[in-house]
Amino acid sequence: MRTMARALLAAAMMLLAGPWAGNAYAQAACANQGLLDARYCDEDGDLLADQPKDPKAWQDPASLVFSYTPVEDPSVYENVFDDFMQHLSKITGKRVRWYPAESYAAQVEAMRSGRLHIAGVATGPTPYAVNLAGFQPVASMARKDGSIGYTLQLIVPKDSSIKSVADLKGKRVAHVTPSSNSGDIAPRALFAALGVVPGKDYEVLYSGKHDNSIMGVVNKDYDAAPVASTVVERMQARGMFKPDALRVVYETAPFPRTAFGVAHNLSPALKAKIREAFLGFDFKKSKLAAEFKETERFTAIDYRKHWRDVLTIQKTSGISYTQESLSKLGKKD
Repeated sequence: MRTMARALLAAAMMLLAGPWAGNAYAQAACANQGLLDARYCDEDGDLLADQPKDPKAWQDPASLVFSYTPVEDPSVYENVFDDFMQHLSKITGKRVRWYPAESYAAQVEAMRSGRLHIAGVATGPTPYAVNLAGFQPVASMARKDGSIGYTLQLIVPKDSSIKSVADLKGKRVAHVTPSSNSGDIAPRALFAALGVVPGKDYEVLYSGKHDNSIMGVVNKDYDAAPVASTVVERMQARGMFKPDALRVVYETAPFPRTAFGVAHNLSPALKAKIREAFLGFDFKKSKLAAEFKETERFTAIDYRKHWRDVLTIQKTSGISYTQESLSKLGKKD
């Protein structure tokens, strides 16, 4: 009787408290959410979505879907990652399928909806994937010296009169997309600190992808473009333009490279296998080595540590991780 009385009393209190009571109970279920979407929780404070507490919410699909950031033509990289996907299949015992993401937003939405399980997400969009899709970064590509960074390079045609950021005033400059770290977010913050405000002091033209910006400068469709150094290096190595076709007039300190990781709700055992696949992959004997010539292996990363500066720049730029802001990532004009 006492138990029933307590239950009736609790129900009465909930009714008297009104709709706020339900919110209070929901909040109590998650001690810390941070910047994460309401569907996720971060009780351990690592800035990432926690593993769902209920094992019934864990995913253990028969087939895994893998995607690489659409920084260039997705069809180019399906073949490049073929060796790794076969290795991933062998380690996990599951079929691995390729998802050709056409935009940063599409990639994030695919993981958020449960259609994408493993992905390589570009530097700038990584916080969107973390906060809106429960993405958990696991690894990044590392050079021989262990570094995982790339730089923002401001490139211009070889015979351009532009010598510095100050010379961008009045020019037509290609930015990549609103979510690109090196292609939009960082230059907006860093160039403004140097006295040149993108969109005000020069015309911003979104190219959609780094390779579009680079080839646009090579062909003089744009006067300049802020891009990722690694993309410039790879395209040059493939012979897409001559080494002396471009000049770099500004370059930053290194930022972290593409984050490879998993959906937060994959089963812990499956996550462990995927991590094993990344860190144990023989990079040197793969197609990846031919494409990413400066890279030696996959190495473990710490999102909170390695994305600290990126998060600071995005916060300074007023970026918020919402569905509305995500919808803008796919816009290329």
